[in-house]
Amino acid sequence: MSANTVFYGWKRSLPGREQMSASHFEEFMRYLAGLQQEGVIESFEPVFLDPSGAGMDGFMLIRLEAGKTSQLLDRPDFSEHIIRSMLHLEEPVLCRGVTGAMLQERMITWVANIPR
Repeated sequence: MSANTVFYGWKRSLPGREQMSASHFEEFMRYLAGLQQEGVIESFEPVFLDPSGAGMDGFMLIRLEAGKTSQLLDRPDFSEHIIRSMLHLEEPVLCRGVTGAMLQERMITWVANIPR
């Protein structure tokens, strides 16, 4: 299934590893800015969530050209950032998604498959 976004979310920094999280967050932002400058990704948006009890404190939404998510996720340097973050973040989540015109296509497929 094709996608045009990558969602990377987390619950919180592991206790005692907050400084590591802050440092890695800044490094990951520079890394993504470099990928954007190279044209590998279209854009990225970090989001910190207000406390809500929902179990997620923040996420990064990375936008790419349709079908290029595997190219990003298969990059050794991207994988290294994800692996490193697993050492200091609680419950990290990584998944593909769709926005824009691809969302409309996905919705049409979903509606067509609703049992009648």
